Amino acid sequence: MRVKVACVGGGPAGLYLSILLKRQDPSHDITVHERDPEGSTYGWGVTYWRGLLDKLHLHDPESACAIQEASVTWNQGEARVRDLVTRRPSDEGFGIGRHRLLEILAARARSLDVRLEFEHEITHDNLPAADLVVAADGVRSALRTRHADHFGAETTEGRNHYIWLGTSKVFDSFTFAFVETDHGWIWCYGYAFSPERSTVVVECAPRTWTGLGLDSADEADGLALLEKLFADILDGHPLIGRSTGSGSAQWLHFRTLTNRTWHRDNLVLLGDAAHTTHYSIGAGTTLALEDAIALADALHAHSELHELPRALARYERQRTSELLAIQSAARYSAQWYENLPRYIDLPPEQMFALLGQRHSPLLPHVPPQLYYRIDKAAGQLEALRRFKRWLGPKVARGVHARELASRK
Repeated sequence: MRVKVACVGGGPAGLYLSILLKRQDPSHDITVHERDPEGSTYGWGVTYWRGLLDKLHLHDPESACAIQEASVTWNQGEARVRDLVTRRPSDEGFGIGRHRLLEILAARARSLDVRLEFEHEITHDNLPAADLVVAADGVRSALRTRHADHFGAETTEGRNHYIWLGTSKVFDSFTFAFVETDHGWIWCYGYAFSPERSTVVVECAPRTWTGLGLDSADEADGLALLEKLFADILDGHPLIGRSTGSGSAQWLHFRTLTNRTWHRDNLVLLGDAAHTTHYSIGAGTTLALEDAIALADALHAHSELHELPRALARYERQRTSELLAIQSAARYSAQWYENLPRYIDLPPEQMFALLGQRHSPLLPHVPPQLYYRIDKAAGQLEALRRFKRWLGPKVARGVHARELASRK
């Protein structure tokens, strides 16, 4: 049955949903409304892993091939602490420029006769008439905010400061660098997303941020200081503040967003409008695209217009269930960095191993060196692996329950 869909927000989630719906039924009338000019997206590279690529090939091989071809890959991780360097094999990772990803998805959507309307801001007051309205307008979604009481959005703000930068240094592995200063530790994650560019995310505790003067420095002075601090990994390459547009890169606190429900009548939340997960697990774009896949599948399973409530309820149930483990991992990952002094003075191989285990709900409750020995032994003994898999979620559920109780 032909359905009219208005997708508000031209990010990866909205564009990919439009592609999937058109593939299901070319007669669908789909418009993507984006408030910014085409090609003006802010952001550097995004990461994803083989699991997502396999899903993309399954649901739309044409865009999947284009995305894979435009991506760079790595299969190692490197950690630098003071003058020590540790390098280990890792799962195959992929990086692609956000601007390039959006170009690919926009071109594919147009080829399927999706209408893309840029510089067209949609609010509740000028909401287009449609059978389904998709709020894919980001963490500060105007459509969600209009019905804030219904959706029950909650945000929690991380303690650390971070800034999203680029560089002409092309990293050959996913690189972590931890630098000790007179005011505490500052660190970055760097990964390539094209043959010419890499992303660099810099993070530090509030005391370090103010102690280094980053709270009052203008962009040029701030970048110069960061280039000096991370000179060992940049090899003389500059840090770049913004990828496109005017203005300067901003230091931020990460805001984790959750919603009590994801739909209201014919309005449904997608991507960052529905949820966010801390950038340190590199899953934001993956989760947005997986939202689009789940919503398209739910709409296909309940294809009659009168079944729309069932489709949206199915989508919400599926994604909120699938996100539980990922949101837990992101929460513990963020806390690992907020408690960096607990781990930073371990021997390099132990510190790097626990960096890879930072999403574990057990780690904050076990002395780091003991956890390292248990984890190493678990890699050799199946009984210990089973015990760890059982105990981790049990601890996570207990901690989460206490957190919920403390909010009441």
